[in-house]
Amino acid sequence: MSSQANDRHVIWGNINLNFDDWKDDLMEQYPDLSEDELIQKMHEINADYLGDERMNLNVQLSQPILVVADIGRWDGRYSGYAEIKSGKICDCLYTEMDMCEWYVDKYGDLRADAVHHDGRNYYLYRVYKDTATDTQIENLKAKIYEGKATRADITRITRRLGDDIAAVYGFHIPRQKQSKEIAR
Repeated sequence: MSSQANDRHVIWGNINLNFDDWKDDLMEQYPDLSEDELIQKMHEINADYLGDERMNLNVQLSQPILVVADIGRWDGRYSGYAEIKSGKICDCLYTEMDMCEWYVDKYGDLRADAVHHDGRNYYLYRVYKDTATDTQIENLKAKIYEGKATRADITRITRRLGDDIAAVYGFHIPRQKQSKEIAR
């Protein structure tokens, strides 16, 4: 289901579903359903595709995955982080948000845009480098929590996931010169 649009390789999403893109196929397969029922069927089928993508990305990494979060709440934006201790890329594809889109950006980073009742959250997924020490990891997490982490801080301790994902789906990610700011 990987597709490229606006410098992204979309892995899965339900934010930008367009019924017009699905309508002809759904009407052919389900001719007795009303338009509202067809729209519901589109959402059901698309949700099933997420399970397929999790199976595709059942890739075990050597270290846990760091999730750098830019959280949109009713009272403003906040920085935060989480860790996916399993180190499996497929475990990145879970959310409790209303809608979400996971994609690999032009820099080779796995990202997600998630919509919820208070606004939008933006997530950056990176795996810790094998050479990262516990002290370096703790210092990075403190900088993220304080909203002071730069892209250089993050790339020093982690590596992008896009290369592992591109190997599964067969797309190419060019090497990029690293900038000093987190792109967002």
